Amino acid sequence: MKVDLFDFHLPEELIAQTPLLQREESRLMVLDKKTGETKHDIFKNIKEYIRPGDCLVLNDTRVLPARLFGIKEDTGAKVELLLLKQVEGDTWEALVKPAKRVKVGTVLSFGDGKLTATCEEELDHGGRIISFKYEGIFYETLDELGHMPLPPYIKEQLEEKDRYQTVFARERGSAAAPTAGLHFTESLLEQIKDMGVHIAFITLHVGLGTFRPVSVDDINEHDMHAEFYQMTEGTAHLLNEVRRNGGRIITVGTTSTRTLETIAARNDGQFVAENGWTSIFIYPGYEFKGIDAMITNFHLPKSTLIMLISALAGRENVLRAYEEAVKEKYRFFSFGDAMLII
Repeated sequence: MKVDLFDFHLPEELIAQTPLLQREESRLMVLDKKTGETKHDIFKNIKEYIRPGDCLVLNDTRVLPARLFGIKEDTGAKVELLLLKQVEGDTWEALVKPAKRVKVGTVLSFGDGKLTATCEEELDHGGRIISFKYEGIFYETLDELGHMPLPPYIKEQLEEKDRYQTVFARERGSAAAPTAGLHFTESLLEQIKDMGVHIAFITLHVGLGTFRPVSVDDINEHDMHAEFYQMTEGTAHLLNEVRRNGGRIITVGTTSTRTLETIAARNDGQFVAENGWTSIFIYPGYEFKGIDAMITNFHLPKSTLIMLISALAGRENVLRAYEEAVKEKYRFFSFGDAMLII
């Protein structure tokens, strides 16, 4: 299957650069996965499409303000550090720019010395193993000095850090937000609960690989990046109960979808408490074992994410819907509008 089958024309002006003032005021396209028919609405009306007994599954990962701007202690040259993942304790894997200036033993300083970092090891593609020194609590220092690692297609500065964070974000560790969840407010979630809809949480820490373009011609040759996920006993029990009682499992975002499908595929369609790393790659031909419907944003052409939703709703249906979204000037990507595939 060729990657070009998932290409479409996207005018650059439709890439949302800033979040809306009110989260739930995003537009919502509803796509019938069987017929391909679409309907246009506002996100706060999402509750009109969900029934009592259904379950919404949200990813409670929290984005780290992982981009740090500082200097080399010996020369004062400017450097940028992007934390990728914690190796152990105060040792992290990170990307450094410009990488050629940061060798083993180089000491970097951030916030006038509030945080210092020493390069312990050089990796490929600008990667480094870094050890940190600081006073107090690391994450509080990071909250003070760090910037949100926005996707490369967002050129505007983000005025409020919390707008690249879901209102239910709890578990620190993501390099990017699970953006389908950005549309929910606490009030909207309460209204949905009051209808008799279950709310469940999983954790998947989104890696920067989510923005990496597919660089091969044939889908089967693409290697997915691995991401850490976790499902609790309570969530597994709830999801199995919902399914037994005939409710629908509606995931919020591709991250929740990949987590549920990873677990269901390993356990004969059942959900169990587990954690680990997933590199599941979902594209047309895949048979879903864990979910019935999903809420998602509008994705990049030729991306693994548009392949995933094409597996759920059919490639032709999705491309027709995207053509309509472009025509109707929907906002695309992280700060963009939403689609419900049901």
